[in-house]
Amino acid sequence: MKIYFDHEKLDVYRESINFCGWVGEFLASISAKAAAKDQLDRASTSIPLNIAEGNGKFSAKDRARFFEMARGSALECAACLDVLLVRKLTKEEPVAAQKERLVRIVEMLVGLLRRFSDRADVLREEAPDYLSEHDYEHEHEGEHEQNE
Repeated sequence: MKIYFDHEKLDVYRESINFCGWVGEFLASISAKAAAKDQLDRASTSIPLNIAEGNGKFSAKDRARFFEMARGSALECAACLDVLLVRKLTKEEPVAAQKERLVRIVEMLVGLLRRFSDRADVLREEAPDYLSEHDYEHEHEGEHEQNE
């Protein structure tokens, strides 16, 4: 792809465009009607669109806002893939590699957010072992104390 605009130079943009292309082919292979299909189509399209728009903003705050929306859309895509799996509309094999791609997209967006947002310290997706057993126990400490 020839580069015309600055956002096209970003690895995260190129990766999100590739994911968006895969989603188009993937959705065409699912004949059943499902709300998660439509949502996956919208969310996968939203990732590169928000990256491009955010990269075109002048203020760090505006950039961060669009990168946050792109990150949210990437997470939404992961959830849509989970819904399609649990409803048995697809198999694990084609989805696993794309969820890995989504992990990379989210990690790159977190990197951009750390650069442009003063709130980036609250993001948790930077850890490769997202929601490890230790994190899960920590998040539910209050529940255990209430139940005792």
